[in-house]
Amino acid sequence: MLYIVATPIGNLEDISQRALRILKEVDLIACEDTRTSGIMLKKYQIETAKISFHSYSDQGKIDQLIDLLKEGKNIALISDAGTPGISDPGFLLIQAVRQAGIAVSPIPGPSAFLTALSASGLPINHFLYLGFLPVKKGRQTLLKKLQEEENTIVFYESPHRILKTLKEFNEYFPERKLVIARELTKIYEEFQSGSAKELLDYFSKKTPKGEFVVIMAGKDF
Repeated sequence: MLYIVATPIGNLEDISQRALRILKEVDLIACEDTRTSGIMLKKYQIETAKISFHSYSDQGKIDQLIDLLKEGKNIALISDAGTPGISDPGFLLIQAVRQAGIAVSPIPGPSAFLTALSASGLPINHFLYLGFLPVKKGRQTLLKKLQEEENTIVFYESPHRILKTLKEFNEYFPERKLVIARELTKIYEEFQSGSAKELLDYFSKKTPKGEFVVIMAGKDF
């Protein structure tokens, strides 16, 4: 069995009792980064063996994990933070495991973009999740397409690209309301809302840090 185990996005208390039990009971934990995950595992005295599985893992690592599952081993897949498979390489393993006819069981929990949406104050009965925006190829085409999007839009952005993105949004979506969340569930958790210009002015005065979730209202909101 492959368990897809959601882990905290910041505050280490945000993990379910079921997730802790599964992490203790499985034979192996596949981690996006064993050092990062090790902090959380140490806090909860989980001594299960770990193996790395990240964006640089090749087909050989996937085959290795599938062979272990076929031998009857139980493996938990975790990411650095949040739910595996969402904007991380876990998708490739999950897809391969299902194609091999091996059972997959999700252990639900935190997700950064859902956490941000819940407190955004924007309509979330319908929304469009984009993961990370394209860095180069297809970026301008996507932004033009989003000018007609009627649903709330949510995506992740890195601290070194947030100012560039806000400059572009000021060009393409000058009237749209935006909400930016960063450092969710951590000590310096922050929500800022306003136009792209207002948010650009705000974040230009400080060095952007942390993980950013950007939420934008739909066309007619």
